[in-house]
Amino acid sequence: MSNRVTPEREVLAGKMATDIKGRNSIQIQKFGENTDSGLGFCGWIFTLLSTLVVVVTFPFSLLFCIKVVQEYERAVIFRLGRLLQGGAKGPGIFFILPCIENYTKVDLRTLTFDVPPQEVLTKDSVTVSVDAVVYYRVHNATVSVANVENAHHSTRLLAQTTLRNMLGTHNLHEILAEREAISNSMQNALDETTDAWGIKVERVEIKDVRLPVQLQRAMAAEAEAAREARAKVIAAEGEQKASRALKEAADVIALSPASLQLRYLQTLNTISAEKNSTIIFPLPIDLLSQFIPK
Repeated sequence: MSNRVTPEREVLAGKMATDIKGRNSIQIQKFGENTDSGLGFCGWIFTLLSTLVVVVTFPFSLLFCIKVVQEYERAVIFRLGRLLQGGAKGPGIFFILPCIENYTKVDLRTLTFDVPPQEVLTKDSVTVSVDAVVYYRVHNATVSVANVENAHHSTRLLAQTTLRNMLGTHNLHEILAEREAISNSMQNALDETTDAWGIKVERVEIKDVRLPVQLQRAMAAEAEAAREARAKVIAAEGEQKASRALKEAADVIALSPASLQLRYLQTLNTISAEKNSTIIFPLPIDLLSQFIPK
């Protein structure tokens, strides 16, 4: 089967890519389409009056018109309730008109949020308390101000609900053993939702999973029983191997009767090395056979 891409497929792929790119940019451009031409007649009057006030009161008006934002900040400016064309301003100095313009500072640094302990009912009906840490930042200042009332608060509430919903679909042993996979799934789910709010979720980490005391005792007893069972199996395997070695040694000794006497002497030497008060000397049975009446 040929893997060549036909011209029709290339055209279709190009259309799909353009459509997806357009849909992704609609949300960001939606609030940037308002220009000064939409202010209306009254808006232009207020703009001219504000500009006139700035000119008349110059240079004292510079104290109220010149603003500064840091390298990690952006300023979203509204003029008579409308977003200015060009998006967020900064970093550095920017100019606003008094009375008709106001601005909102947005911090672009990565923020850390501790998700409070959540009581989660797992898939196997076990209640656990789980807390996590979420690292996120604002990647589009304009969207984070215009699309949602409080992007940070919304992201934190969404992290709590997502944590409960995500862990509710896993068993207890999966939560304890697959924390990294669950964290990655939670990060993808959060990032997909918060993208429309101008928020980028960078990382999610599950800090601790607290189990009920009774469940901890039951798991400890189960683990101890499993360890004892493994110890008994290992001991039994050792005895089995030892019995096989003794059988092989007995077969070797049976081939030469004199080797048994040598073994007796070796045992006597070992006993005397320990400085015992009692020494047992084995008497060969062959010597006594002469005195036994037939």
